[in-house]
Amino acid sequence: MYRRVLLQVIWFRFPLRFLRAFAPLRLNVVKFKIPVSVLVVIHTPDLQVLLIERADRPGFWQSVTGSQDEGETLRQTAVREVAEETGLDAQAGVLADWNVQNEFEIYPEWRWRYAPGVTRNIEHVFGLCVPEPIPVRLSPREHLAYVWTPHDRAAEKVFSWSNAKVLRALPIFARAAA
Repeated sequence: MYRRVLLQVIWFRFPLRFLRAFAPLRLNVVKFKIPVSVLVVIHTPDLQVLLIERADRPGFWQSVTGSQDEGETLRQTAVREVAEETGLDAQAGVLADWNVQNEFEIYPEWRWRYAPGVTRNIEHVFGLCVPEPIPVRLSPREHLAYVWTPHDRAAEKVFSWSNAKVLRALPIFARAAA
């Protein structure tokens, strides 16, 4: 009832020709992140690993990560995130789905990005083998710095338990992919 009255007031107060002037304006629709993500470990055959430092949390190092967009396959998500976060073309290396999933609690400070009540995420792990450590192009709004480091040191440097777990297992995954 209130809504109908309000619409009538707006209709009579503002003629149609006036409202048409605002037709190009669009309301922003909030799109929440899907609680499904990828973790892409970029490494060389001799197990050097690329780590990137988060811009929103200086000192927090990680492999490439990112949420799946609606309609994407996990592989497409991995390819997109590698390109967005490093400038690398994942198709130029050997991208392998390691068939590992980690479920974890979303940090409270990042929950606003997800629909109300969503507190957990499922992460799917991929590996991307490149021939040697190569320069990357970081997205400055997302990352501050990068480093290539041996996988065991990388496992000690990352902030995420799930990232550390797969970095420790990198020799097994790399052998399986070879």
